[in-house]
Amino acid sequence: MIDLVLIWIGIIGLGVLIYVILDGFDLGIGILFPFIPDQHERDVMMNTVAPVWDGNETWMVLGGAGLYAAFPLVYSTVLSALYLPITFMVIALIFRGVAFEFRFKAKRTKYLWDYAFIWGSIFASFFQGLILGAYIQGIETTHGIYSGHTWDWLTPFSIFSGLGVVIMYATLGCGWLILKTESNLQSFMYKLMPKLLVTLILIFLGVSLYTPLTHPEIALRWFSLPHLIYFSPVPLLVIMFSILILNACKHKNDIKPFIYSLALVFLAFTGFIISLWPNIIPPSVSIWQAAAPESSLKFTVVGALILIPIIIIYTFLSYWVFRDKVRIGDEGYH
Repeated sequence: MIDLVLIWIGIIGLGVLIYVILDGFDLGIGILFPFIPDQHERDVMMNTVAPVWDGNETWMVLGGAGLYAAFPLVYSTVLSALYLPITFMVIALIFRGVAFEFRFKAKRTKYLWDYAFIWGSIFASFFQGLILGAYIQGIETTHGIYSGHTWDWLTPFSIFSGLGVVIMYATLGCGWLILKTESNLQSFMYKLMPKLLVTLILIFLGVSLYTPLTHPEIALRWFSLPHLIYFSPVPLLVIMFSILILNACKHKNDIKPFIYSLALVFLAFTGFIISLWPNIIPPSVSIWQAAAPESSLKFTVVGALILIPIIIIYTFLSYWVFRDKVRIGDEGYH
């Protein structure tokens, strides 16, 4: 018998992973803006994602809609617990989206839209990481209803997670710009990538140490069988891909730094899944406990299985059409 709960978890998990990858390097470009003072090079940076950035947001909408359809308890509980950081994230994304539209048309106020793009990208990334950290540390519920306090999401761990996501997105953005640019801008990104990578690995290490020390239930899951078998290759693969990124930058390879950065993101995502599985509201509510009635799952999965291939196809086509490098002087976003 097909387990529709697992199918929906797969759909939502796929949507979240694709969003983190696509909007990750997209937000990363804004995070890297302060390192590039030249306006022409900033134009190039924005033009590498200008044709596709708004489509990347589709996957966030898919994740939220999927939660509402398949796991309404999670939707109501998590939004109640994280209402403020989610609101702040959305406001940051709005400022960033408006900056895309106005920056290329502005003359005297162009620098203001640069600030909107920079801080919108930084704060959107930070609050996504903060939401992740608050989610991992657990949400207090009573009879399926959020019973915590307004500021439970604001902890040293969630703040650290927020900073970690900012660095992770900056690393992805750096890899993307190596892939999509050339000349001085690409050379600078080759030099910046090792510094970002070392910072990211230190953050990964900090999270890996802090999480089991402060969350005994996660420590038990990490170091008990069979989870230990699943989790043990992750640190080794992180080291391997980090070395591959450094070698690729050393040999000035255009493609590999970005591909290997995606591999690091995927490993972080698998570590997150292993740490919480099968709970969807940490620390105690499982995916089966939080699922909608089977009739609702059947009805909504039909629509999802029709729409998701369409979204994947148009996403692929948009990246394929705009697959070439972007250069100074090219026609851009107007």
